[in-house]
Amino acid sequence: MRDGTVIGVGNETLIITSDNSGAIGMKEQDQVAVPYDVVSYYAFRVAVMENIALGGVPVSVVLHNFCGGLEWEALVSGLERGKRELGFDHEITITGSSETNMPMLQSALGVVVIGKQKLELPEVRLDDATKFAVIGKPLVGEEVVNEEVSIAPLELFRWMSEQEGVQAVLPVGSKGILYELAELVDGVEVEESMVRSELDLRKSSGPATCFIVAYDGAVGEQLLERSGKHFNRVEIERGQARA
Repeated sequence: MRDGTVIGVGNETLIITSDNSGAIGMKEQDQVAVPYDVVSYYAFRVAVMENIALGGVPVSVVLHNFCGGLEWEALVSGLERGKRELGFDHEITITGSSETNMPMLQSALGVVVIGKQKLELPEVRLDDATKFAVIGKPLVGEEVVNEEVSIAPLELFRWMSEQEGVQAVLPVGSKGILYELAELVDGVEVEESMVRSELDLRKSSGPATCFIVAYDGAVGEQLLERSGKHFNRVEIERGQARA
């Protein structure tokens, strides 16, 4: 199971994904103080990674701005940063709306990404040929700003999603690595006792600061070389798996 909606429209299939952000920004009562371009960048990051994970190619972004009309340009600049990092050679349009009638005490925004499906997702099975890794580190709140060097790059996520031998990529959100592993693997119930990793399996990954990759063992060295310090092996003991 993945986060997002898949809709058939004529001969095409659209993928719609989204993310929200609240109490993060530059208002006095925000709980985490960061510039608005950073806020929108990370909200876009979550939505676009989920879109790509579902086999999509993003074509449009919709921004719902409750931070204030004057903040629109800064929010758009964060989206533009994300677009540049992805490196797609086609246009990704940006549209949206701002709430300017009712001032809010805390910052809030929503980001929707619309993509066109380019491929259907294969099943990820727990077998001898399939290997797993987490790229990046789960971070949340102010850790996202303070440990930015540990965050998986967007361009690396896109690159992995396009490699032959990679079965699936899946961003890790607030429910943690273990939850996403259970969502990713078909046909078995993945429990914490089965999983070996140096990372905290239950910690929130906030705005998708890390992602899971399932891959054929034959391409493991290639992925490790490309990922460098961001590569964290994950082992799942198949003998304990329950159907």
